[in-house]
This record gives sequence, structure tokens and C-alpha cells, in this order.
Amino acid sequence: MFITPTGEEVFVIDGHTHFWDGSPANQLNIHGKQFIDCFYAYHTSLSPKDKLWPKDQFEKYSAEQMYQDLFVDGPDDMAVVQSTYLTEFYKNGFNTIDRNAEMAKQYKDRFIVNGAFDPRDGERALEYIHYMKETFGIKGVKLYTAEWKGESRGWKLTDPNAYRCFELCQKLGITNIHVHKGPTIIPLDKDAFDVHDVDHAATDFQGLNFIIEHCGLPRLDDFCWIAVQETNVYGGLAVALPFIHGRPRYFAEVISELLFWVGEDKILFGSDYAIWTPRWLVEKFWNFELPEDLKQEHGVDLTPQAKKKILGLNAARLYGVDVEAQKRKLAGQVRATAAE
Repeated sequence: MFITPTGEEVFVIDGHTHFWDGSPANQLNIHGKQFIDCFYAYHTSLSPKDKLWPKDQFEKYSAEQMYQDLFVDGPDDMAVVQSTYLTEFYKNGFNTIDRNAEMAKQYKDRFIVNGAFDPRDGERALEYIHYMKETFGIKGVKLYTAEWKGESRGWKLTDPNAYRCFELCQKLGITNIHVHKGPTIIPLDKDAFDVHDVDHAATDFQGLNFIIEHCGLPRLDDFCWIAVQETNVYGGLAVALPFIHGRPRYFAEVISELLFWVGEDKILFGSDYAIWTPRWLVEKFWNFELPEDLKQEHGVDLTPQAKKKILGLNAARLYGVDVEAQKRKLAGQVRATAAE
């Protein structure tokens, strides 16, 4: 639970976290090293100096550390842990649903575990979606349209096999489709993360929510012009939010555009753990005020109510979380732990 400087409680759902293994022992080839090195470069470039991790810790961390960083030292009440396979780069995958679910079951009521699929697998992709729903009861997936597979270096949300997967997700109630549409990570191709295919898929699948992670950066304008007309398209702040530290004016411009075009009801907080830890992000976000000229130009403001929605209430709505019931449940767990 995040407590504001005035003592108010704010419910936080971290919409974008990972439990990865990018260690040298798990790297399949040079691309595995390139990928985790690029993540580490984001970490060192955009984090406060006192929040930097040693490289070996960043490459692979324990479930205990993740819990500590998110829920004990951090302000999160719940977190969505996203699955990213990258089996062309990592022997056992980068962070698979099996690894994530095994971690999550240690910490009751804290994690929402999302799956992943690759439509290039054809029938096997459909079978795998059934498996994830039946085994883990997933409500969402994370998609990486630039992921490599054999000779293929990406796919589009509009591909026929992708549509078959979306049809099945809609049927099974896997309604939250998180899509990485943001900065590239070496060796993946920047153009494979282009946002234009979001428009078609969102129009054709009204029963699904498309949470566009990283708000399409560096294609913010394209994303905003899509999201303003598609009621089921949302923006995830992972990667965008850390600019609040080193480049606050840039962050102010990004969040002003999002508030103007997308609206405070369709923006979701995500720390992108373990690239960044949530405590400093949430504290800086809560204390952040839009510059007066941007308020006037855009006709928007980042109010306390807007911040509450972005930090947790919007994600709670998408995932069917009863916030008051969850607060009582977590408070009971804390009391039980204290009594031990």
C-alpha cells in the first residue's frame, strides 16, 4: 500500500513486472547476452544512482527479492507478472508462465500471472492457449510481435493466425492483451514493434482490451491517434514513467499527450520490474505536477484522482479486482504474519 505525504492510502497494481533469468548460464547465444545487456542499459541510464543494481543481480534474482522489492520495500498491493519466452535467445526461456506461476504461488493474492503465445505456432498456439487457461486460469497475455522464430523476425496482430488466437482468447475470457509496442531491444527490429496493426485488431475484437505497453514510444503520436478512437485500447506507462527522474519535462510532455488523447481512465502504471523498482517511481509520480504551460496547452491536469486511477484502479477494473475486498484480505495477511 502506498501512503501519500498526507496519510492517504492509495491502492497500487503494478501492471508490468517480470521474473526473468537472463544469466549467462541461461543464454543460448550472443543474442541472449545482447538482450539482457540492453535491459541493463535502460536500468543504468534512467534509474537514480542509489537504485542501481550490480549486473549479476540484475541478470537473475530470487523470488524472495522480487517479493521484497514489490510488496515490502515497495508500494505495490498486487502485480501483473508478464511472460516473455524468447526461446531463440535463452535455453529455458526468459520468463515463462511456468516459472512465473511457480514463483507466484508462494505469495497468495499478490500476483496476477499472464501467459503468452506465438501465432506462428499455428495449431500448437491454440492448444497452448487452452493449456494456459485450464492450468493457470489466465485473464491476460503478453505479446512480443518482434520476437524471433526460426527465419522469422516478427509478426503482426493482423496476421490470420493471430486472429485465430484472438478469437479463442475472446471465447475463453482471456480479455487483456498486453502488447509490447515500444522501444526496441537489441537484437529485435524496431519496425516489428510498430503500432499500426493495433488499430485493425482492436476494431475487430471488441471483447478484448489491448494494453499497449510503453505507449508505443517512440511512436507516441501514432499510438494516441489510434487510442483516442478505439475504446478498448489502453496505454501502459512502463519505460515512459522512469523519464520522470532524469528528464521530467519529457515525461510531462508524454503524460500530457496521454491525458489529452487517451484519458485518465485508460492509462496503467507499470514499473517494468526488474528494470526499475516501483518505490521511487510511485513516489515521484504521486508528487509530480504538470508544468503550467502544458496544463494550459492541453487542457488537462494530473490530479490525485487521475493518479489513483493510473496507479491501480484502472488495472483493477480490467482484471476484476475488488479493491476493498483485496485490501481487507491483504491486511489480514499482514496481521497474521505479525502475530507469528
